[in-house]
Amino acid sequence: MHLVYDLAELQTLIAQSPQDWRPLVFTNGCFDLIHVGHVRYLAAAKALGKTLVVGVNSDTSVQQLKGNTRPYVPEAQRAEVLAALKSVDAVVIFSEVTAVAIIEAIAPDIYVKGGDYTPDTLPETPAVKACGASLELIKVEIPTSTTKIVQKILNNSQSL
Repeated sequence: MHLVYDLAELQTLIAQSPQDWRPLVFTNGCFDLIHVGHVRYLAAAKALGKTLVVGVNSDTSVQQLKGNTRPYVPEAQRAEVLAALKSVDAVVIFSEVTAVAIIEAIAPDIYVKGGDYTPDTLPETPAVKACGASLELIKVEIPTSTTKIVQKILNNSQSL
């Protein structure tokens, strides 16, 4: 596997051989600059099922969520980096601000987000419940963020 798919391709693959995919774990995010927090989070998510599908926000949806200066890395590159990780079995880029449409389309068995969320703060929670998936919140081991990494780089470059 380890490929980047469009949603229709992914749906077809899952429908054709569910035994190869289920239990299917799904998570999503911007994944703008991959860091160790992402790697550990994705490994923990993968451990919950047979396959891990990662939804990646498109460049347009990242801008809507994070502002016009983001993303730092284009969507195709972010998807390729994620697809290269051992824990990730498939990647799908989506243009909506939330992952509701993907959840409805692939009906994961388990939906995973970081422990900095709660079921009440996740816009995907109703879709997760509607498709019968369980919701797992994974504890954030290393509180790292892309914004903090970039700020540190900018602060260090100003002292040169």
